[in-house]
Amino acid sequence: MPILGSRAAGAATAFGLTSGGAVPYDIEFLVIAGGGGGGGLGGGGGGGGYRTSTQTVKGGTVITVTVGDGGPGSTGGFTPGTQGSSSEISGTGLTTITSAGGGQGTSYTGAGGNGGSGGGDGSQISSPVGGSGNVPATSPSQGNDGGGGSNSAGQYGSGGGGGAGAVGQDGSGSGGGNGGSGASSSITGSAVTRAGGGGGVPAFGGPAGSGGAGGGTAGTPDNSNAANAPANLGGGGGGSGYSSSSTGLGGDGGKGVVILSVPTANYSSTTTGSPTVTTSGDNTIMQFNGSGSYTA
Repeated sequence: MPILGSRAAGAATAFGLTSGGAVPYDIEFLVIAGGGGGGGLGGGGGGGGYRTSTQTVKGGTVITVTVGDGGPGSTGGFTPGTQGSSSEISGTGLTTITSAGGGQGTSYTGAGGNGGSGGGDGSQISSPVGGSGNVPATSPSQGNDGGGGSNSAGQYGSGGGGGAGAVGQDGSGSGGGNGGSGASSSITGSAVTRAGGGGGVPAFGGPAGSGGAGGGTAGTPDNSNAANAPANLGGGGGGSGYSSSSTGLGGDGGKGVVILSVPTANYSSTTTGSPTVTTSGDNTIMQFNGSGSYTA
């Protein structure tokens, strides 16, 4: 019977190890892009694209993590917000997972932007449908559509941004649409909802839409500034309202996040970018609030 050391390089040993000494293991990923910014007298920003994946990695594989920023909101006047930036994981032998930034909320006569989840329409768009979510298309879907504008007398409400868990609400003659709710994950050991959409605003007073659960922020009536979405939830910013021929600033979309969960027995502790490292049960969790890497 040949001894263990006589095997050719790369062959499996009697113990199931490769010659490199590392057993492949599974990593669970959660990849959320930056949320879209809210519009001036317009729609809420869409939540960032929301994708999950479980993949088998070999020891020594360097996994590169990119965390997308939230899109800035309207800078004042009747200007749209900006689409969020994408988040991504990649590495040799892995399927690259890219989540698209949330679509921007638009100004009062514009269409909501497309993205991971779509941005809300303006209050007086002629063909209100809301920005499209899941752009580019992934399976399962990474997000939902934004809400349409009302284009009807009364308050001329703008649409809410779409979220990872639900579409944005249409605006109405009574007010702005609510942002769509985000989606929940327990990858860190406890349930957290992320990637909600921002709320839309009415053109002439009346109630603004609420932000979707998971980091979306509400629209603001009159010409006050909308709140910026919190960092590392990927929520959309709320739209800003109108008063006396001026508007406030649209809310900025929230920065995204990338989370990796690995069996603690396989965790290498080799990282860049200073992720937050915790444990839950038999797993070690790395939360990347900024770009970095993990070597398996």
